[in-house]
Amino acid sequence: MKPKLAVWKFSSCDGCQLTLLDCEDELLAIADAVEIAYFLEATRNRTDGPYDVSLVEGSISTPHEREQIRHVREQSRILVTIGACATAGGIQALRNTRDHGALKSAVYARPDYIDALATATPIAAHVEVDYELRGCPIDKRQLIDTLMALLSGREPRPIHTSQCVECKLAGTACVMVTQGIPCLGPVTSAGCGNLCPSVGRGCYGCFGPSESPNTQALAAEFRELGVEEAVIRDLFAGFTCAAPAFAEEIKRHGG
Repeated sequence: MKPKLAVWKFSSCDGCQLTLLDCEDELLAIADAVEIAYFLEATRNRTDGPYDVSLVEGSISTPHEREQIRHVREQSRILVTIGACATAGGIQALRNTRDHGALKSAVYARPDYIDALATATPIAAHVEVDYELRGCPIDKRQLIDTLMALLSGREPRPIHTSQCVECKLAGTACVMVTQGIPCLGPVTSAGCGNLCPSVGRGCYGCFGPSESPNTQALAAEFRELGVEEAVIRDLFAGFTCAAPAFAEEIKRHGG
């Protein structure tokens, strides 16, 4: 029997699922090797679990999602979170440091209709996660490599070196050193292919914290550049603001 693959969506924009669909030729090869048991973005067919591999996109933002992810975990032999929302809260986690009730009243005409948690949190805050694929959206190559490893019985090897490694490999001059531009590259996982620094823009931190990130040291470097505390806070408060390392740094700067 073919292994069962399930793809789940929680609070997110669907961008990481679209990355999977954009794999085209690779997806056709994967489809021959697995049974796509649940993937509402691609098919209406649904097959009950248990599932061999579940890919999970999105953060946990509602009481229903909090219960659903526990069910997904129970039904999944291997659970892989994909994208910044699932691994680090996503842009919706910006509400974590605000008054949730005040936000609902400001945005919605009938806030009493909104059944949402006061925080948006990564999947790992609720259930055990076997592997994480970072990014906003995820990198196509990392996704294919991970799926092929799991299907062939190999251990996936997600990238957690810093973005600075990709800059060096690409021959990109450091924007902090040469232009004085604040950049999260030293504390951010590689994977985007050196996208922002290659066009003279500091890294946004889309792939979340690298392995053992020294965020305090980087914040000190930002101060040396003359960056204000509120701006330092906002630099860490992006797509991956709910990742523990970044969330702690946000608190240090009044977040």
